[in-house]
Amino acid sequence: MIFVTLGTNDESFERLLKAIDKEIEKGIIKEKVIVQAGCTKYTSKNMEIFDLISRDEFEKYIEECDLLITHGGVGSILTGINKGKKIIAVPRLSKYKEHGNDHQLQIVDNFSKRKYILAVKDLNKLGKTIEKAKSFKPQKFVSNTNNIINMIENYIDNL
Repeated sequence: MIFVTLGTNDESFERLLKAIDKEIEKGIIKEKVIVQAGCTKYTSKNMEIFDLISRDEFEKYIEECDLLITHGGVGSILTGINKGKKIIAVPRLSKYKEHGNDHQLQIVDNFSKRKYILAVKDLNKLGKTIEKAKSFKPQKFVSNTNNIINMIENYIDNL
């Protein structure tokens, strides 16, 4: 199953859903596709689309999916990474009025360079990236939180 999450932005991200629909029609995507669309209004005979879902449902779909396709939001990407999922991230772009600025490009670039995710900036390459995802082995995420906590504790202890 493929889980698509568009976050909770109030701007539409119909561009991504149209591209996914096209890949289903071409036969590239054969799996069931479930979408958390947020404020994006889109209908499709090929996908099961929900506006917003509970956190429990969201977690359940993340656990069950073989591939997570998401916008370039840090929360969605980190949730997938922490669950060891294969992720394709597509940044929302200001030129399409999908976001106020292009910070998601930087987020997606950073995670992609570290081999945690696959990035798609050109939706004409979505099908090839979906094929690539089948053999993609994401880098395991290592949190730096404990190191930061230790540094703070050491600093406080030495005051």
